[in-house]
Amino acid sequence: MILPTLLPLILQQQDGEGGFFFPPVASDLAIASDSLFFTILYLSGLFFAIIVFTTLYFVWKYHHTKCPEPQPSPVHNNTIEIIWTVVPTILLAWIFMEGFEGCLARKTPPPDAYEIHAQGRKWSWNFTYPDGTESSVLHLPLGKAVRVNLASSDVLHSLFVPAFRVKMDVVPGRYEQLWFTPTMLGEFDVYCAEYCGTNHSAMITTAVVHSQEDFDAWLSEAGDFMTKLSPIEAGERVFASKGCAACHSVAGVAGIGPALNGRFGQERKLSDGSSVTFDANYVRESLLDPTAKIADGFQPIMPTFQGQLDDDKMRVLVEYLKSLQ
Repeated sequence: MILPTLLPLILQQQDGEGGFFFPPVASDLAIASDSLFFTILYLSGLFFAIIVFTTLYFVWKYHHTKCPEPQPSPVHNNTIEIIWTVVPTILLAWIFMEGFEGCLARKTPPPDAYEIHAQGRKWSWNFTYPDGTESSVLHLPLGKAVRVNLASSDVLHSLFVPAFRVKMDVVPGRYEQLWFTPTMLGEFDVYCAEYCGTNHSAMITTAVVHSQEDFDAWLSEAGDFMTKLSPIEAGERVFASKGCAACHSVAGVAGIGPALNGRFGQERKLSDGSSVTFDANYVRESLLDPTAKIADGFQPIMPTFQGQLDDDKMRVLVEYLKSLQ
C-alpha cells in the first residue's frame, strides 16, 4: 500500500509542482538539482532491489532443509567480479561529474545577471536593488538570471530558498554570492539556515516572482514611496524594510527589544537606572548608536543603522512611531 501512495507524489514532484521530496521547482537550478537527485534515487533503488532479491534467493536456495550437507564453494567467476566493480565505478564517476558540473554552474552567474544586494542581520533580511530601492521581501523578475550578493551585519547567516534549491552562508566581513533564474510565478519561502541567535526561527521572509512588466511596476512604485505615501505610511514601509519588526512589537508585547506602540513622548527607564524621554532625538540616537542608551531589561544587541537611513527616512520613521497607539 505504501508504494501506490508514494508514486503519485514522486511523479507530481517531477512535473514541477512540488510533492513528497521537495517544494515546487521554481528555478532552473532546481530542475538540474532534482534531476540528479531522482537519478541517484532510482539507481540506488535498483541496486537495493537487486541485492535484496539476490540475498533472498540464496537464502531460499541454500536453506539447510534443501542442502543439509556443506556445499562446495562455487568456481571463482572473474566476469561477475569485473562487472560489479566496473559498472558501479562508471556510475559513481558519472554522478561525480554531474555534481561537479552543477557546482561550477552555481558558482558562475551569467555576465548580464540582474544584481540584488542582500543584507542579513539579527533577525531579518534587507534586499537592495540597483536603483537603491530597498525591501524586506525578495522581489524577482520571471525568466531573468538574478545574482544575489550577500553580506552580514553581525553574525553568520545563511540565505536559503528551498523552491529555488539555493542556499549560501553569509559570513561577516566578506561577500558571498548565489544566482538562479526564476521559472515560476508565485511566492516562495526564504529562510535563514544557520542558527544566528535568539530569534533565528523568525528570520523568515518571502521571494515574490513577478512577470517582467509587474516587476518593473513594483520597482517604480517601491523606489518612489517617499513621495507617493503619507509620512506615516512611508515610515511604516521603512519600519518593515529595515526588519525592525523582527525585534520590536507594535502590539504592546515586548520581544527581543521593547514594544514601540504608545511609547512616544513617555519616559523610558534605562539599564543604568536613569531615564530618557522617548522622542525624535532618542529614536535617532538609538538608530545610529544603539548601545548609547539601553532600555531596562534588554540586551545591547541592536545593530546600528549608521549609513543606512538618511534624515528623510528617520523623519518618517519617527512619524510612524508617533502614530502607534
